[in-house]
Amino acid sequence: MSIVEIELGVIDLLGPVAPSSVRSYLNLNTPTLFERTQRGFYRVKQIELALSDNASKKLSAAFKHKKAKLYLGDCFEVMSQFEPESVEAIITDPPYGLIEFTEKEVKKLRDGRGGVWRIPPAFDGSQRAPLPRFTVLGAADLKNLEDFFVEFAKAVARISVPGANVLVASNPLLSHHVALALSRGGLENRGAIIRTVMTMRGGDRPKNAHKEFSDVSVMPRSMWEPWLCFRKPVEGRVQDNLRKWGTGGFRRNSAEKPFGDLISSSPTSSRERKLAPHPSLKPQALLRHLVRASLPLGTGTILDPFAGSGSTLAAANAVNLSSIGIEKDGEFLAVAKTAIPALSSLELIDPIGSKTRNSLGVKRRRARA
Repeated sequence: MSIVEIELGVIDLLGPVAPSSVRSYLNLNTPTLFERTQRGFYRVKQIELALSDNASKKLSAAFKHKKAKLYLGDCFEVMSQFEPESVEAIITDPPYGLIEFTEKEVKKLRDGRGGVWRIPPAFDGSQRAPLPRFTVLGAADLKNLEDFFVEFAKAVARISVPGANVLVASNPLLSHHVALALSRGGLENRGAIIRTVMTMRGGDRPKNAHKEFSDVSVMPRSMWEPWLCFRKPVEGRVQDNLRKWGTGGFRRNSAEKPFGDLISSSPTSSRERKLAPHPSLKPQALLRHLVRASLPLGTGTILDPFAGSGSTLAAANAVNLSSIGIEKDGEFLAVAKTAIPALSSLELIDPIGSKTRNSLGVKRRRARA
């Protein structure tokens, strides 16, 4: 980027900044952070993606429970050590805006002091859980978001088998940015799964003018959540891919009913939140439905690169499927160690109308060619 472009990006992030300060910062941190590509143009210093001494050591799970393994670390570093074509599905709820789960913002969340997180107003005497504010993201944040998910898609494509389903939770404000990036990273867009659920997003009157404009909502009240549905391209025909790799489609709900892209859901219950206190916790009924459908022949391994409190792994355990999780925050991983066994054992009715704990049979697929 040119110095002028860098200055504009800094202003977008921080507000008015003297151009001399930006130039001084570039000069002071060259060549440790930046390198000059030509007169007046800089880029972040290119860092070799070779594994560090620690990364080159054999992977060791921080926690195991039944068929679930959970690793502590950055998802890109951990995934770089996975064998190519070693997972059959990816189901994850990533940090939509990237900044909300940085160390700085997570500390604010845990301290209960703002930042990108907002606390919705109490309702009927019940305090609402914090929600991240994605309307605060600027142009540079959105560019970083797209670059992140392009690299994420490339990493996922390397370690997943042909035909692997990739389900990524998103939200109406950012889903188009994430979808475009996943496509640019080499994954095949297969539509979206819509979770119908009432949230606390939107519906508010204008701030500091709510009495003057009492009949106005700044944004529609959000009543749905998109899960982006992607797939690593299949080898040949779908039936060929199913025979060789065991995936390429979705498992039907029953012989009469296919897996659908509209799932009626409820907010995560207080019972589950007590077992797994995480701000982005999804309900087990939803996750068990998704993990079951993501492996069409009932075998293979599901990966959640942003495991949080381990709810996806717990859902996989509940329907007797293998799973791997990656979480970089040590406190969330500590939560997962107790949450995964507790959530795995919950008896509940899932959206397809079956008890999901140790009651959904699986078929053995043919050995790979």
